[in-house]
Amino acid sequence: MAEAVRVRCPGCRRENGYAVPVFPCACGSPVAPLLDLSAPPRALTHRTWAGQWVTVRCGACGRDGEWPHPEVGCAACGTVARLPVRPPDGAEGARGTEGADGPWLPGPGPHTDRTGDDGDDGDGDGGRTGAEPGWPGARPPFLPVTIRTGHDAVATAALYLRWLGFRDVRRPDAAPPPAAAVDLRAPGVVAQVDPTTAPTGLRAVECVWLNALTAAASGVCFSLAGYTDEARQRAGELAVPLFVMDLTGVPQPVNDPAEELVARGA
Repeated sequence: MAEAVRVRCPGCRRENGYAVPVFPCACGSPVAPLLDLSAPPRALTHRTWAGQWVTVRCGACGRDGEWPHPEVGCAACGTVARLPVRPPDGAEGARGTEGADGPWLPGPGPHTDRTGDDGDDGDGDGGRTGAEPGWPGARPPFLPVTIRTGHDAVATAALYLRWLGFRDVRRPDAAPPPAAAVDLRAPGVVAQVDPTTAPTGLRAVECVWLNALTAAASGVCFSLAGYTDEARQRAGELAVPLFVMDLTGVPQPVNDPAEELVARGA
């Protein structure tokens, strides 16, 4: 079973739930990165393809593999935090975990607490109704695809839209370049996927909103590197759902319209 932790955002100090992804080794055994719970997560401000991978050793066959570095997007402020990982030769002798005021807290499972220190009513659900990001009770679990290229990011967004209930998701352009934003369309939705390593800006949010308005559809944004503050504010004003994708291939909602879309579906 994947290790579940709670991560304190290095930007706003809110807590977010995170479940460590599990990958299949070439020998068939499940492997997962070993989180270093004694070190704080760091805000990710610059992303490169070469720097997104971490070495994980299979406990069954001893083979080292390269897997996406664990990251989690804060649902409150949008900060993307990179989680520290123990190297394979450091699996023994953990340095221990910090207390309740540190960056890590034990968690019962992957959930997001958006109310922070002053809004939780003590029942552990952070005021949510039980429909977790990416894992709502009314649908089967979303099956992610590891993102290694820009084309993988576009494919992941298309799969996620289908999982939300949108049918006939397609790309208007036959072969869009992976280094540029890509449009996805389906009846009732217009989505833009930004696979670049720079945060998605205000103009992109306004463009997807205008395109959706013209098509009498809902606009949705997916980004690998998160969003600028201006983009997040404008998306809130226009009710445009924003999702951040990490390299494990699981989109995470980062604003209220995205949370609502996950909860209700298409």
